[in-house]
Amino acid sequence: MDFFHSQTQQKQQCLPKHTNKKRLTEDQVRLLERTFTTTKKLEPELKVQLANQLGVPPRQIAIWYQNKRARWKTQSLELDYNTLQVRLENALADRRRLEREVVRLQEELWRAQQMVFAVNQETAAQPAVNLSCNSSCDDRGSSSLHEGVNGTEVLQLEELYACLYGAGGGV
Repeated sequence: MDFFHSQTQQKQQCLPKHTNKKRLTEDQVRLLERTFTTTKKLEPELKVQLANQLGVPPRQIAIWYQNKRARWKTQSLELDYNTLQVRLENALADRRRLEREVVRLQEELWRAQQMVFAVNQETAAQPAVNLSCNSSCDDRGSSSLHEGVNGTEVLQLEELYACLYGAGGGV
């Protein structure tokens, strides 16, 4: 036990004493904070000027600046991370909204295709049927039926969809 005790005492005797280092006052810290907001990197002239103005060793000013820069960088990284996190959450919310919109539009397209198919089936079975849109649906003033390959009239998909969508207020 005496062996370990004597080694501890020897180590303590070898360590330099920090008698010249004193704790900064609130006013001194405020001045350093103000200079830090304008100058993040401490130049030698500024270091000496601040040391003389505050009455502390230049090394203490340099260490304070080094520690402050490390804390500032950490805080800056945290802010950047939080900003990116919010942007990511917003992007994911937009993606989910767009995916729901795609599904809704695909369902609407499927319903419109089913209606067109049904109308085309009826038109093929009854060639004398005359389907037309009212003038509010058909901007071109042409008939919604066109002559098909075998002489029957077939409904154009875009025109039928425009008529059904405009007349029904949305399918």
